[in-house]
Amino acid sequence: MPERDALLHFEDFAPGEVIELGSFPPLTEEDIVSFARQWDPQPFHVDPELARETMWGGIIASGWHTGAIAMRLLVDGLLSRCAGQGSPGVDHVRFLVPVRPGDVLSGRHTIIETSPSASRPRMGKIRALTELVNQRGETVVSMDAIGFYDRRPAPEGPPSE
Repeated sequence: MPERDALLHFEDFAPGEVIELGSFPPLTEEDIVSFARQWDPQPFHVDPELARETMWGGIIASGWHTGAIAMRLLVDGLLSRCAGQGSPGVDHVRFLVPVRPGDVLSGRHTIIETSPSASRPRMGKIRALTELVNQRGETVVSMDAIGFYDRRPAPEGPPSE
């Protein structure tokens, strides 16, 4: 992990900025079924035969699986380099396009707005949209969330007289 001073801080982000988060290896049917058996065991996530009979026509990943992948890409591609202080939550999550075996997912993080904290002057609040896009350019999941980030300390100036 980088030294605290080398991390990205609140002041390093601007509305409209888009940060590419990298890609996740192709999902296998085994990956999808394994996650879903533990966390979301609906037939279209865990049973290939039953899944073919659903409106999806085959196995699809749980939306929570795609959300977890988005979070992993966000941490690896950005948050691990930030002076972050967590998040109060996600305001909107949308599962837009089914994720199927073989899909390759890439992430992007778009800064929507930034504001210094009124109650904690050493922190700022950043609202951003995190999205996963498949190899066809389709957005498969989007998450609108707020994150808290440390502000850079004010530079020390000459002593006042």
